[in-house]
Amino acid sequence: MPKIFTYLNFIFFFFSNEHEPIHVHVQKGEYQSVFELVLADGKLSAINIRDKEGYDPLPVKDIVVVKKFIEYYHKDIVQKWVDFFVLKKKVTCTNITTKKIEK
Repeated sequence: MPKIFTYLNFIFFFFSNEHEPIHVHVQKGEYQSVFELVLADGKLSAINIRDKEGYDPLPVKDIVVVKKFIEYYHKDIVQKWVDFFVLKKKVTCTNITTKKIEK
């Protein structure tokens, strides 16, 4: 279960046996949601959110923060996905310490 980012109190990670579409699990405490990245012509066109079985979903205010993060860092998330699942490389966790992400 590679952790790919930490930001504020959020942990962004992949499960090792994952599947497409490209998506990232985000956990904060006992809450967890899954964010699917929809790409069109190499650009992020949408972010679909789904619940993770066995967890309470992230609260709406946290979803807003996570979506902004994903919009800003989506290219890095996609690259880490390709590195890990396609190229079978080890990925490292990046700790983002910026308090606020602007689009």
